[in-house]
Amino acid sequence: MLAPVQLLSATRQNLWRLTFIRILVLAAQAGSVGVAYWTDLLPLPWFSLVLTLALSSMLCAFTALRLRLSLPVTELEYAFQLACDLLIHSALLYYSGGSTNPFVSYYLVPLAIAAVTLPWVYSLVLSGIALAAYSLLLVQFYPLETFPVAREKMQVYGMWLSIALAAAVITFFAAKMAEELRRQEQLRAERREEGLRDQQLLAVATQAAGAAHELGTPLATMSVLIKEMRQDHSDPLLQEDLAVLQDQVKLCKETLQNLVRAAEANRRMAVEDQEVTAWLDEALNRWHLMRPEASYRFQRLGQGTVPRLAPPPDLTQALLNLLNNAADACPDDLEVRLDWDAQDMVISIRDHGPGVPVAIAESIGKPFFTTKGKGFGLGLFLSKASVTRAGGSVKLYSHEEGGTLTELRLPRDARGDV
Repeated sequence: MLAPVQLLSATRQNLWRLTFIRILVLAAQAGSVGVAYWTDLLPLPWFSLVLTLALSSMLCAFTALRLRLSLPVTELEYAFQLACDLLIHSALLYYSGGSTNPFVSYYLVPLAIAAVTLPWVYSLVLSGIALAAYSLLLVQFYPLETFPVAREKMQVYGMWLSIALAAAVITFFAAKMAEELRRQEQLRAERREEGLRDQQLLAVATQAAGAAHELGTPLATMSVLIKEMRQDHSDPLLQEDLAVLQDQVKLCKETLQNLVRAAEANRRMAVEDQEVTAWLDEALNRWHLMRPEASYRFQRLGQGTVPRLAPPPDLTQALLNLLNNAADACPDDLEVRLDWDAQDMVISIRDHGPGVPVAIAESIGKPFFTTKGKGFGLGLFLSKASVTRAGGSVKLYSHEEGGTLTELRLPRDARGDV
């Protein structure tokens, strides 16, 4: 289970980029040596240079094979790879003019990469290695023997090529690193948001469980007392009122029992795979029994094969909450639409109420925030949490013709968290 996380780690991705850069630099170095050899511009120790380039190519191959393993890439290993680049570069400079070689400025590339990817301790060590190697090349190297004019031209062109290569490599790596840092920051923000949401859900669930447990006893007491009162009094009007109270108490007890059954079914994941149209029809019929005063029009827009889903109980409750919100805004002439494409299913609910106030648009959906005179401000919050668990999203818009448009988007394989 750890391998996918490690394969996406920042250090592993940086090592992949370093290997790619190393291959490009190796190609440039091999090309330069090849041009110098075939044009016979410089008398160089060709065997030693080819051996060093072969060692660099072996390091590239070894690193590519190592990255195919699931072992984690540590910062120490990454620093060691950069140190190898410095040593190989120093060997190439030693056999091609030492500090007089215009490619000596490439020392700055591994150091720049280390500075943006590694802790300062590793950067300090690598800087010490580069400084020691450069200092040694000032006094000990294989001298270049050529004509002064040719040497001057080679210095100019070599310095240009070195600066261009270093700038391209640093820019590439810095851009990729900046992109990676933005991605990691976004992931951290999403995880913080998910953690906060889970804490809020846990608090709400704890309070709900406690309330359900505490309500059981008074409801049972009320049921017994109402039954006794109906037996002790024969007044028709009082009997009618007591019957209404008895029905309401019965409804409360059934609601608590359904809450327990839903929680148990969710725990066992006893959900049924069905077509989204069947699930939506069942939910709308259930909701209309709860809100008989509301009227709505249903329209199916999707074409082709009807997608299927296995909705957990809390997803159905989320849809009912969204329908109730729309009915609370304006119960007349609600518009419910179902559409789908290759990736998503979209349920749109439009009411003709006052719409979403701009001043509080960002606060809607947060726990304990409500625009109604009654309620606890938990319906939309819990709905969003349930839909998010199923891999979907809930968004509210002010419709251009008035009212609010609620968009519930689900993936075609929505099943919730397992």
